[in-house]
Amino acid sequence: MSTESSDNITTITPGELKQMLSGSEELALLDVREELSFGAEHLLYASCFPLSRLELNAVAMIPRRNVPIVLCEQKEALAKRAAKRLLHLGYRKISVLQGGVDAWKAEGYEVFSGVNVPSKAFGEFIEAEYETPSVSADELNEMLEAGEDLVVLDSRPMTEYQARNIPTGICVPGGELVYRVHDIAPSPETLVVVNCAGRTRSIIGAQSLINAGIPNPVVALRNGTMGWHLAGHALETGMERRYKEISNFGLTAAKKAAERVCKRYRVNSIDQGTLKSWLRESDQRSLYLLDVRSPEEYEAGHLRGSRSAPGGQLVQETDKFVPTLHARIILIDDNGVRAGMTASWLKQMGWEHVVILAGGLDGFPLETGPEPVDVPGLDEVHAEMISPDRLFQCLSEGNVSIIDLSLSRNYKTGHLPGAWFAVRARLEQSFSKIPQKENLVLSSEDGTLALLAAAELEAIATVPVKVLEGGNLAWEKSGYALHQYPEHMADDADDIWLRPYEKDWGVEEAMQDYLTWEVGLVPQIQRDGSSNFWPKVTG
Repeated sequence: MSTESSDNITTITPGELKQMLSGSEELALLDVREELSFGAEHLLYASCFPLSRLELNAVAMIPRRNVPIVLCEQKEALAKRAAKRLLHLGYRKISVLQGGVDAWKAEGYEVFSGVNVPSKAFGEFIEAEYETPSVSADELNEMLEAGEDLVVLDSRPMTEYQARNIPTGICVPGGELVYRVHDIAPSPETLVVVNCAGRTRSIIGAQSLINAGIPNPVVALRNGTMGWHLAGHALETGMERRYKEISNFGLTAAKKAAERVCKRYRVNSIDQGTLKSWLRESDQRSLYLLDVRSPEEYEAGHLRGSRSAPGGQLVQETDKFVPTLHARIILIDDNGVRAGMTASWLKQMGWEHVVILAGGLDGFPLETGPEPVDVPGLDEVHAEMISPDRLFQCLSEGNVSIIDLSLSRNYKTGHLPGAWFAVRARLEQSFSKIPQKENLVLSSEDGTLALLAAAELEAIATVPVKVLEGGNLAWEKSGYALHQYPEHMADDADDIWLRPYEKDWGVEEAMQDYLTWEVGLVPQIQRDGSSNFWPKVTG
């Protein structure tokens, strides 16, 4: 039974939450721990929403302020802190899971490890349901050495592709596959091999092409670049091969393919009038307006209020882009191909209110540039700033301590000289490990998170707190060097769940464990009973 605790925070029991998850009403289930702790064990449909970066993610992830929200973590204390902050920002219907994940487990309910679990499990479900054909790393290597007629399409974003790719592979992110394949493999005799780092995007990518009815034989590379590495084959790095501009032939073929898929999976479209109506109702029904084109196309011109969510990554990380269950989702592109293909997968994942915008961007005034970030609470911050030049002088004089709240991955890549890494949610515990000097400066990637945390540090510091204007980005733009590698760790780097290939040790063992974990998700999903994946649609 829901109760109100002594600190006026409403709590709900695991049983009540389980019932809510089986219903059809909107619900945002948010786990407020750092990503590594979240990845250790969490509820299936919980989205990682760290308290440390709450304001940075709130508006994009939870656009409706009066949507029912349930916060959870291992126990309750951190969730209650997050509840107070969300209430302060204007969110209204907030509850905390009594006893957290520990209580959920004690009731005998299922918990999951890893990240993006609904999408990962969905990929395994699709492979089993459709019997998606695949080849092993050894089989593909033999075909490449024999010079067989094939193309390898890497379904990951360019940043992942450049880090490591299968030899001869071309970067064609998952949402682009049906759109681009007709130009890349115009001969129906050419074998199309789709790969990713592991399994999900290989399976979904290959099955996308099969569902679209392309004439080519299509297979997924079993276990992706991880499987290739474990088989002892060399990977390329730093490659820049990618798809070319689409031809008239390619566009015509892609449109026909997407139309077939949309008809098969009953993907609906809405017109501009319905879009305007849904926008007016967005304080009553959560609405996610997602542009599924490439990030470059998004920045060149997009609909106001839309987010950049490239189709392949949206299917891969649905919990990140759409944490509100049963929300309305409108997918946007320029001609219906990428939006339609992405919608077909979200429909099969159980997102019943996903549609595409008919006519795409036609008739709308477009905005350019990167996705704007709305940070609630930033207008309340009154912090003393310090310029990069003045901070450089303080460093030269040796009278400043610097705390960097950047993600640990970014801290390792580049941080201010002598800066100490800390996690915002545990700043008070970290502070005692940091040398106290005459000046105390907070920084972060672009300075925003440092601004939000300034008052929290001022409450425990004995000297005035200043914030580096523009953060580490401004420091580097001013011509000052950033240091690499973790030098001063005032806290554990549990803010990032490292993928196997990002680890500094035990990489092969981590890869094998990861692949085993993915394959094991289907029976775990069945035990949990919360998923709403569709069976195969025929006809």
